Amino acid sequence: MIQYTYALILFLTVIICFIASFDSRIKFFLYFGPFLKAALLVAIPFIAWDVWFTAQGVWWFNTDYTLGLILAGLPLEEWLFFIFIPFSCVFTYFCFDKFFQLEWLEGFSNLIVFVTVIICALVALANYDKIYTLVTCIATLGTLIYLHFFVRAHWIGKATFVYLVLMLGFFPVNGVLTGTGLESPIVNYNPGDFLGIRMFTIPVEDAVYGFTQFLLVLQFFQYFKQKSSPKGVQHCSVNRSCEG
Repeated sequence: MIQYTYALILFLTVIICFIASFDSRIKFFLYFGPFLKAALLVAIPFIAWDVWFTAQGVWWFNTDYTLGLILAGLPLEEWLFFIFIPFSCVFTYFCFDKFFQLEWLEGFSNLIVFVTVIICALVALANYDKIYTLVTCIATLGTLIYLHFFVRAHWIGKATFVYLVLMLGFFPVNGVLTGTGLESPIVNYNPGDFLGIRMFTIPVEDAVYGFTQFLLVLQFFQYFKQKSSPKGVQHCSVNRSCEG
């Protein structure tokens, strides 16, 4: 039965959010199309990253915990990871934005971008020989510069807050993937390719990696959601009225 472990983790991560998507107060099912477009678009570079790192031995998978279907060196479950995990994350953001007044968090966007960019730049320069650390820092730095200075995304503060809330799910999910409660990890890391700083069993780079993926999927989700709406129709939360 252990071969179902990774698949079961993904199922448990997404099932409640998927069912809740059809709640009449949420109606996230109306945006399955925009979400899927966004998730698949962002998955392209992240899967390429995953395939490359796996081929280079930066990380590898214990197939005892997978169904045994391998595509381009990755278990099938790893491919599904880039749909299921973003779904739960974007759904959570959608609900928070819909039911709570979080506009005040937008005032922290500048500070979050400034501090994160500085930290990522310094960590990358100090650890250029650790490929997972280096690529993660560069990807995060580039993502925040793109969103803040080019897209002018005002929601980075809100997204960061929601991501911190999502950490409540991140720790059990990534914890099991990295070995918590198992005889051996599902995902293994080459010690020479990352900082070696772990949150329980989870490399700190995983949290930063997840944040970057979340921000990008959210950006393109909102873009495709707006494009799919009838011209002139605005998206508003239940607690806010549309103007204009």
